[in-house]
Amino acid sequence: MPLDSITHLTLEQCISPSATINKNLRFFQLTNTDLKVETGLCTADFPLQQNKETIPQISVDPQEALELVVLGQTSIGQLQGLVTDSNIKINGLSRINNRNQQSSYRFQVTCQNPGQSRQLLAQFSLKHKIEAALLKDAPSLSKPGLLVMDMDSTTIEVECIDEIAALAGVGQQVAEVTELAMQGKLDFTQSLVQRVARLRGAPESVLAEVARDIPLMPGLKILVGTLKQHQWRVAIASGGFTYFADHLCQLLELDGAFANELEIIDGKLTGKVTGDIVDAKVKAQTLKILSDKFALDHRQTVAMGDGANDLVMMNSAALGVAFKAKPLVLEQADVSINHSGLDCLLHYLK
Repeated sequence: MPLDSITHLTLEQCISPSATINKNLRFFQLTNTDLKVETGLCTADFPLQQNKETIPQISVDPQEALELVVLGQTSIGQLQGLVTDSNIKINGLSRINNRNQQSSYRFQVTCQNPGQSRQLLAQFSLKHKIEAALLKDAPSLSKPGLLVMDMDSTTIEVECIDEIAALAGVGQQVAEVTELAMQGKLDFTQSLVQRVARLRGAPESVLAEVARDIPLMPGLKILVGTLKQHQWRVAIASGGFTYFADHLCQLLELDGAFANELEIIDGKLTGKVTGDIVDAKVKAQTLKILSDKFALDHRQTVAMGDGANDLVMMNSAALGVAFKAKPLVLEQADVSINHSGLDCLLHYLK
């Protein structure tokens, strides 16, 4: 089928999400000029076919094989642009997943420089507002695993310290320091000490006020619920505060929450935290502590965050996911979610 006549069609419109994909790759050839797929894959109203006798044998070295994952609403034109700009070659269609009322298509692909292709893919996805991932040995949803997430701007839509500061009348000063820390331009521990110090004298009641109206990130409940149905463990490792992390832990029935504890004396914040500060190193240690505690295979670990202090944890996991992240994090993450809810992660798992 000539490509210029079908660029507007989505993958779902061309290949039904209910199409049967066997263990062997199904023929899917996309070039700059046309699309050819294996007989029987096409939808009834998309009469594109490929004669079985002319289908080439697909042979890919397992050591070189990677998976490209895109959502079903991705158009053929977007897919063609993505693989061209990212220097990726599609070898065949390996799987279609239907999760949370959405489909995703997994292609086995090869590329000469996976690291470079991953960065190019992330840039293309961000620019064209699609979700896509280039994966190797992704964790499996069907096996027990562990997801550790950052809290502020990841599991929830706000930075709690900024919300507290706004109620305490020092919002602008604290928000500026927060942004520098998230971009990696300021040491996290140093920034936390500076920000918390500005909260000195604020009444404890502001914490309850922030917790009462705390907005959960879209897709959070679906993600946690689905993972738990498949015997996954889910936890929070946050540079934020226990008051909110514990609230979410109870609300979502998580398997753990690690965060900093604000010192409160006589009903007021002292401007200090008690105990060791949960920084990037501690977040990474949390991932190992929990995976050891629950006897989970490291290949089944995922870490997700948006800021520079999440990078060590993300690099320690089998799969590091940047969620609507700062440029520094987006550049270094294994995969990213830029436009969808947290439940998009379900499609990146096998």
